[in-house]
Amino acid sequence: MHTVWKGAISFGLVHVPVKLFTATESHDISMKMLHREFHSPISYKRTTLDSPDEVPWEDIIKGYEYEPGRYVMFDKDELQLLSEEASKEIKIVDFVNLVEIDPIYYQKTYYMAPGDTGANAYNLLKTALQDSGKIGIANVTLRSKGSLAAIRVIDNCLSMVTMHYPAEIRPVTQVPNLPGATDVNERELTMARMLIDQLSTQFDPTKFEDEYRKRLMSAISDKINGQQIVTAPEPQRTNVVNLMEALQASLEQARATAIKDTTPPATTGRKTRAKSGASVTGTK
Repeated sequence: MHTVWKGAISFGLVHVPVKLFTATESHDISMKMLHREFHSPISYKRTTLDSPDEVPWEDIIKGYEYEPGRYVMFDKDELQLLSEEASKEIKIVDFVNLVEIDPIYYQKTYYMAPGDTGANAYNLLKTALQDSGKIGIANVTLRSKGSLAAIRVIDNCLSMVTMHYPAEIRPVTQVPNLPGATDVNERELTMARMLIDQLSTQFDPTKFEDEYRKRLMSAISDKINGQQIVTAPEPQRTNVVNLMEALQASLEQARATAIKDTTPPATTGRKTRAKSGASVTGTK
């Protein structure tokens, strides 16, 4: 894996040298934009509204538009001075319970490996977090952007999850047309709870796949081989308007699926006669 950042975790006066590695990878299928007739790739150039000539990177700065057409300018060095990234520090300020954090705050996960030195300090922090059942809440700056971060242990490895600041979370009150506090039909509620119980299981991420990606890769392969793309028909939907009927049908479907998944395969043995005359089922 490629190292994306080097620095140190600090808690109190303890410093733990670490390297960051992205814990996830994108499996998106990359496609280029082409001219419909000539099939040539579309390209973009860095130009201004005043000239069609491409602008070299060394002539580009950043600006904040505080009024239409008026900017305050910053060059790279000025922005670097404002960033805390030069300190290369992940500063833990609190230790909390994992269940206290709403998943809406989470952004991107990184694995942490010990730095070139400090393996003992790394192991100390990892073991202390495991024993306490706590996670660390830290401040960090990556790629000139500050964020909160959660430091925790995943499979005997320290990890860091960047988090949104509270000001970045939109309040639920902004969601339109949320239903008010109305009474719920008790029979429907009971049926809904039964459906939830029927579908409840332990989380197994391995049973989920990116179905769109599979279909797209199959279509790409078909086009390369000169085959016509055949789309599967959409599953037929029953037009159930009554909520109680929909819950009942869903529950029956879930039960049927559960029975199908738990039914052992039928044996294919045949009856034979033993020498003693007894009937024996199956084959060896």
